[in-house]
Amino acid sequence: MHQSFVICLRHDDYPASLGRRKIYVRLHDPEAEQHHYVRVIDESGDDYLYPDAYFMAITLSEELQRAVIDAAYNDARARD
Repeated sequence: MHQSFVICLRHDDYPASLGRRKIYVRLHDPEAEQHHYVRVIDESGDDYLYPDAYFMAITLSEELQRAVIDAAYNDARARD
């Protein structure tokens, strides 16, 4: 599944699952996107759908991409 990155700008109904100004891994989901949703790996470590208006796509350097993915992986391992 293709990954990209987004930054959260709103978390109106999901303050426990999303953090404003935080970077999230976005998973490509064409069906969700047709309905104005985006699939992200949230604070639980699982992927969920959220309104696309809550996020803005960002471009990260390869080094920063690896760092964000490593941090997410380490957070997931700490929860297990």
